[in-house]
Order: sequence, then structure tokens, then C-alpha cells
Amino acid sequence: MRKTFTAAMIALAAMAQTPATAQEAPDLVTILTSEDPQTQLMSMVLTMQSLKQGSTTYTLLCGPGGDLALRDAPAAATGPQKPKGMSPQGLMKMIMDQGGTVEVCAIYLPNKGVGMDALLDGVGSAKPPAMAARLLADDTRIMSF
Repeated sequence: MRKTFTAAMIALAAMAQTPATAQEAPDLVTILTSEDPQTQLMSMVLTMQSLKQGSTTYTLLCGPGGDLALRDAPAAATGPQKPKGMSPQGLMKMIMDQGGTVEVCAIYLPNKGVGMDALLDGVGSAKPPAMAARLLADDTRIMSF
């Protein structure tokens, strides 16, 4: 009986030292409104790093930030930047390919005068009640650019 207790204690101690799993990482909501290409890229860099570290990521693109989601995006969104030659839209697509969710804000499309077909495949239109619930969740971190 003593051996069982000792083994159980060792197992508990090992679990306490195990790094956080994907289920334990907080969710991340990235809100991007900036038109500045460096700011856009950095928001995607930090979102990607959070995804790699186990967070579930949601990116909300509004105003000029929403232009990243366009099939016919401005050159600033698709142009390569130093040091790795990555573009904001290119990294956003990689985030989506790895399971991140990207949506434009609910008023972006009507005010841009375009429909869902103007967006890249996989980009959605945010529903305000669902986005508000994400923002208010206890285990959510919010980054705004």
C-alpha cells in the first residue's frame, strides 16, 4: 500500500510540473483596425505565436483592418515586409490554415458596399452576440491594434 501511495505522489508531482496544454491556454481575440502594414503584420505575428502556444485564436478585422480579408486586398496588405518577407494577409492565411478563426466586423461589408464573395475563402462575418460572448469570457485575452 505504501508503494501505491508513493507512486501516486510522484505522478501528481510530475503533473504539476507539466507545461500547460492547449485546453489550458486562454483564448485570444485580436481586434485589428489599423491600416498601417507594420501594425497589421505584428498583430498577425503575435496571433500566430499565441496559436502555436496553444490558444484558440479569433481575429476580428474592422475598418481598414478589414481590407486584409479582401480577395482584392490593397498592396500594403499583400506586400512582403522585413525581416522574413511575410505580408499581413499571407500570415493571416497561415493562421487560418492552422485553425485560427478570422472574421470581419458585422458592419464592414455593408459599409464597404460589397458582399461575402469579396472576402477570402474561410473568412466570415462576425455575429455581434457571439463576438461579445468571446470578449467577455473569463479565459480570454484581448489584443487590439
